[in-house]
Amino acid sequence: MIRNLDTTNPDFADRLAELIRFDPDNTLKVQNDVAQILADVRDRGDVAVVEYTARFDDRAVTSMAELTISQQELEQAFQQLDPLIKDALQSSAVRVREYHERQKLALGGGEGWSYTDQDGNELGQLVRAMTRVGVYAPGGKAAYPSTVLMTAIPARVAGVAEIVLVVPAPKGEVNKTLLSAAYVAGVDAVYTIGGAQAIAALAYGTATIPRVDKIVGPGNIYVATAKEMVFGDVGIDMIAGPSEVVIVADDSARVDWLVMDMFAQAEHDELAQAILISPSQELLAQVSARISEKLPGMPRQAIITESITRRGCLIKVTTLEEAMDVVNRIAPEHLHLAVSDPDSLIAEVRHAGAIFMGHGSAEVVGDYSAGPSHVLPTSGTARFGSPLGVYDFQVRSSMIRCSAAGSVKLSRDAAILAEEEGLHAHAESARLRVEG
Repeated sequence: MIRNLDTTNPDFADRLAELIRFDPDNTLKVQNDVAQILADVRDRGDVAVVEYTARFDDRAVTSMAELTISQQELEQAFQQLDPLIKDALQSSAVRVREYHERQKLALGGGEGWSYTDQDGNELGQLVRAMTRVGVYAPGGKAAYPSTVLMTAIPARVAGVAEIVLVVPAPKGEVNKTLLSAAYVAGVDAVYTIGGAQAIAALAYGTATIPRVDKIVGPGNIYVATAKEMVFGDVGIDMIAGPSEVVIVADDSARVDWLVMDMFAQAEHDELAQAILISPSQELLAQVSARISEKLPGMPRQAIITESITRRGCLIKVTTLEEAMDVVNRIAPEHLHLAVSDPDSLIAEVRHAGAIFMGHGSAEVVGDYSAGPSHVLPTSGTARFGSPLGVYDFQVRSSMIRCSAAGSVKLSRDAAILAEEEGLHAHAESARLRVEG
């Protein structure tokens, strides 16, 4: 049921490219639908948001007040949690906060930097947090409280003053653990709206929902398309595709662990992708057999089956070094080095959103409890994209302070170059500083 590829086959490169290609269906229709929603929300604000929410989420609502979750409701949801869930939520929040506090320190404490050159000019960069950020958290097929922690906490650590959360609530049902995560993360405002209309409300603002500086968080194809279309009016983190994992394994790996790691990725949705790469044909054969054995007992069997059949793969390579070449071609969201000596391979990784080192470092801990954000570049964008972090919620301003001597020297050079470009007012502006 799962396809097999071999790097020794002459058509391997073409078949790999086909495997990892993601082309959403009905792209043009989605774009047209989203464009209409965005324009409608921009023009009619709250009224349009309420209408689309009633229509798409099957809710009998008539006002934004019915879609607004108060801080008191967030706290109540948290206090009503099962103690085990409450403890896990708080522990994960602490780890996410600790990781991003260290990230902020590594970036220079978030204040910026400067230096003085030999002519006494002070040059540097001021770093400031964004004022208001919007977080989108999925709430359809599966609600993800972890997404709230992984987006809102880095924003708060960065110093963002106001965090607005939007989450769809089909038929009016809201996941209490998700609301609890918003409480733990310190989210300022929560609205139970989703889809393109939620993105439009955050991007343009309405009478109720304030316009944000940036929108972060994953969603379905309508959400991703809307984020792409509002970029420029507002910042976005990335255009997220289906979740994916690539596992590189040797004979030291445990078959049951590998199979369940692949299932863990595949159960996200039918378009999720799980790929296993190994130089061991015996290991690949054992994994293939065990997939067939264990799949019937999985609660989300239908989703896993569709994902594994359509986009899953077992790839035979000749060496672990060749495996890393395949990894870099894929540029996966998650990379798990399930080998006896992962440190020997880490230097070969050029493109990966998150790297899990060794058998005990399951990708699932990155989803929930390790600390780094699980919002990661997908669909090959790890070639140029990075995990969501403190830096995504900061803006930087160049700072220039000329000394008396530096003003003359720099202005002289600027005047010469401005004349060369035919910008005479530029040149004169600089010459006035030279002449004093």
